[in-house]
Amino acid sequence: MKKLFLIAMTAAVFASCGKKQETTTNLYTPDPETFDYVVDAFADMQVMRYRVTGIESLTLKQQELLYYLSEAALCGRDIIWDQNGKDHLQIRRVLEAVYTSDVDKTTDDFKAFEIYLKRAWVSNGIHHHYSGAKFVPEFSQPWFEEAFGALAPEVLPLKEGQSAAELLAMMNGYLFDPTVAPLHKNQAAGVDLLATSSSNYYQGVSQKEAEDFYNAMKDPNDAEPIMFGMNSKLVKGEDGVLYEDTYKIGGLYSDAMEKIVYWLEKALTVTENEAQHAALEKMIEFYRSGDLKDFDEYAKLWVKDTESLIDYVCCYTESYGDPLGYKSSWEALINFKSLEATERTKKISDNAQWFEDNSPIDPQFKKEEVKGVSAKVIIAAMCGGDCYPTPPLGINLPNSNWIRAVHGSKSVTIDNISEGRAASTKGSGFTEEFSWSATEVELLNKYKLMTDNLHTDLHECLGHGSGKLMPGVTKDALKEHASTIEEARADLLGLYYMADPKLVELGLLEDKEAYKGFYYQQMMNGLMTQLVRIEPGKDIEESHMRNRQLIALWVFKNAKNNEVEMIERDGKHYLQINDYEGIRHLYGELLREIQRITSEGDYLAAKAMVEEYAVKVDQDLHREILERYEKLNLAPYKGFVNPVYTAHYDAEGNITDVTLDYTEGYIEQHLRYSRDYSFLPDIN
Repeated sequence: MKKLFLIAMTAAVFASCGKKQETTTNLYTPDPETFDYVVDAFADMQVMRYRVTGIESLTLKQQELLYYLSEAALCGRDIIWDQNGKDHLQIRRVLEAVYTSDVDKTTDDFKAFEIYLKRAWVSNGIHHHYSGAKFVPEFSQPWFEEAFGALAPEVLPLKEGQSAAELLAMMNGYLFDPTVAPLHKNQAAGVDLLATSSSNYYQGVSQKEAEDFYNAMKDPNDAEPIMFGMNSKLVKGEDGVLYEDTYKIGGLYSDAMEKIVYWLEKALTVTENEAQHAALEKMIEFYRSGDLKDFDEYAKLWVKDTESLIDYVCCYTESYGDPLGYKSSWEALINFKSLEATERTKKISDNAQWFEDNSPIDPQFKKEEVKGVSAKVIIAAMCGGDCYPTPPLGINLPNSNWIRAVHGSKSVTIDNISEGRAASTKGSGFTEEFSWSATEVELLNKYKLMTDNLHTDLHECLGHGSGKLMPGVTKDALKEHASTIEEARADLLGLYYMADPKLVELGLLEDKEAYKGFYYQQMMNGLMTQLVRIEPGKDIEESHMRNRQLIALWVFKNAKNNEVEMIERDGKHYLQINDYEGIRHLYGELLREIQRITSEGDYLAAKAMVEEYAVKVDQDLHREILERYEKLNLAPYKGFVNPVYTAHYDAEGNITDVTLDYTEGYIEQHLRYSRDYSFLPDIN
């Protein structure tokens, strides 16, 4: 493998906070034509590398800041594993102990075991990162028991009072018993969602008890409500009383958070400006206190920091992992601004009020004044927690509705992750296989990258930042359907405006035909091609996938004038769009209803819509799509390895340069992370 690396050297230039500092001059971004994007492939996953494009433009102080933040991002890895399952850290350590032992690595059982471990690393646990279903091992139980039995006693991650036999029995249950923890996050109707989910945000608590606990805390007259339960595990004590075990230094996950704060405090010494320093300082305070009012203060300061080149998410943020939508997963995304590409998103954020005023939603649900919407294109420099190894294409934060309404939000599109994903399917024949005609192929090939990035911009900047809740309605009003409905709302607003002449006027699209390729892609993906990610006979569980089918199927079923149809040719089904403007009108109708549901907190309407359009799969069509896709030899899911940063110091302990290496393999990276960045006990 060709070795790709970046070497930092120093010179003088202006730096953070207006002082002179040294900068690196000989960094370079690898050529995309020669860059080796592909790292590994197994099961339904392809693992890629991402280029840290433009890092050569950063000063030495900015690289130092990037390095400290990146180290903090890696220190939270154990947290997401534990959040995903109460025994997951023990399970991971057993699996890795077996993998690194002297077991015969030439057998079919070991090779199947290796794939299982790789899949677990992808998901930060033993459930698929998208479907949520537990992985089924293709190695035998006797083989595993023999390999486990050969482990030295000192490498076994035994909790207090646990024997090796008891640990093996626990492992066998998780690995081989389909009734043990079958689903990471259940969203099915009519069952206790906590009792039937294996995520580790609650202990001994029923769904009703959890909902009653947090409903009792809410004050409908509070204009600035905290996000109750965001940073805690809800536990039923031995006395039957519920209490929150808070994530903080001195509380739950303390050992990992101490390491995170250690690196964040180093980052404080090299911040770019006062705004960045104030936000980071407040986040550190939140790690120490666990007080959600501190988190809100941090969020307000973070939103105001729009001038810094370096930025970060490094905290408890998204609630996709909690079936009830209260609890946030730990995640990290360290990044810096792509100045050239950000000009695109700036045009969107500068016109945010126009987009709000002209959206098809009911006027009572529109923001009278859109405040503080900032948008940028970023380059991911390090991913951690729930963002690793499958980072998103964009984010819009914070999630607090009142902060978004009063102080604004940050919207980002992650340019180099989009690039890496695009590189994985280039020339694969996927577009040709599933498109109706050469017309659609031409549209997709010509406009795909442009429209994909633009829709992400619109989704994050306008979609999540648009609309408002009615007084007394909270973000968790839609309960288990909140994530699906919110993603649909953001997608729909982006889809509606993709066809608006305003985008051509702003120079965001080349011409008025560009949107058609994206419309075709969205409908095709929602109705057909995303089914390659679902096992035969299964429902759709993941919120983003539910969102995409909800939109496409609703439009398909409500197209009364033949706007779109499914056509069979040579035994294969294809989508044909006959009226693109008609499709836009339908997107607008659905957006209007989705915004109403969101603004009014109409749980029953959300439930009915999700259950009718988002969950069930046409099994005959599913089988056909899987057969066609298999012939293309593609992996439906993409993950990434991080680059490796190394800081170099002088005799006084000052960083003199930072080097960047892209050559680390997938297995090597995860084993290194488990060795160097694992700080939590087996059971927390």
